[in-house]
Amino acid sequence: MTLSHHPDSTTLTVADLVRAQPAAVRVLQRHGIDFCCGGKRPLAEACALAGVPTDLLLDEVTAAGTTVTLNWAALAPAALCEAVMTRFHAPLAAELPRLLAMAERVLLVHGHKDPDRLEALATTVSALSDELQPHVIAEEAGVFALIRGGDFAAATAQVTALEAEHVAVGGLLLQLRHLTDGFTPPPGACGTWRALYQGLAELEAETHEHIHVENNILFPAIAQTSATA
Repeated sequence: MTLSHHPDSTTLTVADLVRAQPAAVRVLQRHGIDFCCGGKRPLAEACALAGVPTDLLLDEVTAAGTTVTLNWAALAPAALCEAVMTRFHAPLAAELPRLLAMAERVLLVHGHKDPDRLEALATTVSALSDELQPHVIAEEAGVFALIRGGDFAAATAQVTALEAEHVAVGGLLLQLRHLTDGFTPPPGACGTWRALYQGLAELEAETHEHIHVENNILFPAIAQTSATA
């Protein structure tokens, strides 16, 4: 698959690519291309900023397409909500406290080695937890409940606030990436330190996909249904 062969080659966005090829998620993550909050950016522009030829990236996506990946766009809105809660929301409830406990442990034991950075890291993990946990609870009780009840118009009216919260989460994830040098533990880091960075890297990847599914698939779907109802 190349841009020149794509019917919308002049307007293809990052989100368009992921909707058409769910396997593109891992490829975009590997190249550091934002597909959640930055999903509306033209793919060619995003590739240029990342320093990767668009055709090369699309070839990688084609190769990755042999991997079985959940096709989020094929799900009806109510089923999509259920899938998001199972795949993303439920694991967050356990993972965020675990990561915060590890960040505080690393600060306590190793804080003297890099006090400013490790204190900022623990503070940022705490801020991310404080942002995500209430967000998920409110989302399920509000927009998701409305979607599952078929009230797409009322759900759509709440989307802007959710997207703003997604932007805030994206900013905190970016801070974590900077504070950890791309989630690369320093030489001699203990097992907890290494596990923390690995866990944060996985959290970033999962949260990017989580936000993409909501911003670029679920919310547009309910808006379109509401507009044509």
